[in-house]
Amino acid sequence: MRLTRPMLAATAAAAVLVLAGCGSGGDGDDKAAVPETASGSLEHLAAEVGCKPTIQIDADELRQGSCRKSDADGKFILATFATDRGQREWINGAKDYGGHYLVGRKWVAVGETKTVTAALRKTLGGDIEEGQDHSAHSGH
Repeated sequence: MRLTRPMLAATAAAAVLVLAGCGSGGDGDDKAAVPETASGSLEHLAAEVGCKPTIQIDADELRQGSCRKSDADGKFILATFATDRGQREWINGAKDYGGHYLVGRKWVAVGETKTVTAALRKTLGGDIEEGQDHSAHSGH
């Protein structure tokens, strides 16, 4: 299966929307020691945090699965990429839709709250990035 940029952007948007919620998690513990950033396949990264992913996309350029982990306090999407460029394009497109991202080399975990990404970071390492906050724009 070959993915195009519009398909990648749509996939990123769908991942964020699936995980979007009105609630906000805690600030997480960014001061805790962060381990060396993990690497490997989607299944390997998922095993590192103790979940078995439900595969949603299995393509050459992108593999994506969803996980739920009780001590991570919620659901998250885990995606692996064939290239650094593909990963950055996906993240840049997804961040327009909000969300909380834990970013490693050729992988990203998208959490429904900051608490989720902070919990995953304790095992996977990586850098936390935040998407656009659109809460001021909601009319509800």
